[in-house]
Amino acid sequence: MSFDTLGLSAEIFRAVRDQGYTKPTPIQSQCIPAILARRDIMAAAQTGTGKTAGFTLPMLQQLIAHMPSGRRAVRALVLTPTRELAAQVAESVATYGRYTPLKSAVIFGGVNINPQIQALRRGVDILVATPGRLLDHVGQKTLDLSKVEILVLDEADRMLDMGFIRDIRRILALLPKRRQNLLFSATFSNDIKALACEFLRSPQSIEAAPRNTASELVAQRIHPVDRERKRELLSFLIGSGNWRQVLVFTRTKHGANRLAEQLMRDGITAVAIHGNKSQGARTKALADFKKGAVRVLVATDIAARGLDIDQLPHVVNFELPNVAEDYVHRIGRTGRAGNEGEAISLVCVDEHRLLRDIERLLKRDIVKAIVPGYEPDPSIRPEPISNGRNKPRASGPGTRRAGRPDETTGHVAARPRGGEYRRRPQRDRPRASARG
Repeated sequence: MSFDTLGLSAEIFRAVRDQGYTKPTPIQSQCIPAILARRDIMAAAQTGTGKTAGFTLPMLQQLIAHMPSGRRAVRALVLTPTRELAAQVAESVATYGRYTPLKSAVIFGGVNINPQIQALRRGVDILVATPGRLLDHVGQKTLDLSKVEILVLDEADRMLDMGFIRDIRRILALLPKRRQNLLFSATFSNDIKALACEFLRSPQSIEAAPRNTASELVAQRIHPVDRERKRELLSFLIGSGNWRQVLVFTRTKHGANRLAEQLMRDGITAVAIHGNKSQGARTKALADFKKGAVRVLVATDIAARGLDIDQLPHVVNFELPNVAEDYVHRIGRTGRAGNEGEAISLVCVDEHRLLRDIERLLKRDIVKAIVPGYEPDPSIRPEPISNGRNKPRASGPGTRRAGRPDETTGHVAARPRGGEYRRRPQRDRPRASARG
């Protein structure tokens, strides 16, 4: 199958061809015909599979096929969990829709709301948004959702993990009853299935690859090392391998800052990106990394989904994630769009249980290789894994600390009521600086 056989318009096919794509990925070849047939879909889509184009291309096709007269209104709404993913999806919409008359915009928190208000006033056909900022606009009456024809929930599992379920239900109540619904999720938990039952109508189930599996194009390797020698080993690997572009993951914001500073002292250009950084700083850090101005981007799990970096060769887990599924999303930043990649994890004695959780999820062992000169000291005993506040943090799925601000959105997890975490904004809504 090729893109020219999928029934896309000449304008959209031209934009696809400009990007050098001729053959759709498996998720695209299944999603595009189903969406063009106006089916609701529930798709299992791993990171790096091309799912964004899988819903963007047919969405554009449907909107240009029926262009209403009069003032523009939001006819397609794409909800994403993070600012970075929202920006990435909006960029794809603009890229593939460049030869069409459609107008798009993106809205998320952490930036001035006034330019977003101006963009909405000028008229928008396609809106990409994070749930919190979307509701801020609704509260200020700067956004009308009564004309939405297509709703996309991207990374739905991540949105539920971040406590957006109540915001999503509020948004669903604002939309027309008659619309097409597209849900994309890396996992189909019971919560996701329950949400799907609330708004999907006889959805077509699409699964292009087994869930929670890493791309076969990503070479995975574990380097056992003492916790106090991780930074030294990382600098050695970057220098000896002459790595020019490396995405490194830490667990905490403080840890990301500290590691970036240490790498700079080692003569390796590095910058940190996390939820405490302003949106402008995060955007600049990512742009500098993409163009090669810095060699190392040190990130918390805010970057595990939503970062699309062409041909990124190396991902390093400086610290293993507390939740095994996040490992798959982290290393999914490399090995994208048919390119090979390398994912290395520096594992100390504290992280052996986390490693077992990851290997159990992957259903296989990851290759271990001790780097000469960095052999672990067998006399070192494991210590509790800190959450950045000198308190041990539990590992395993679903472990979140109540009362701590969310890494990406600035929400604070309240105590559970009836088994479900509530989220409240750190700032009262609908102030212009409200969360994303």
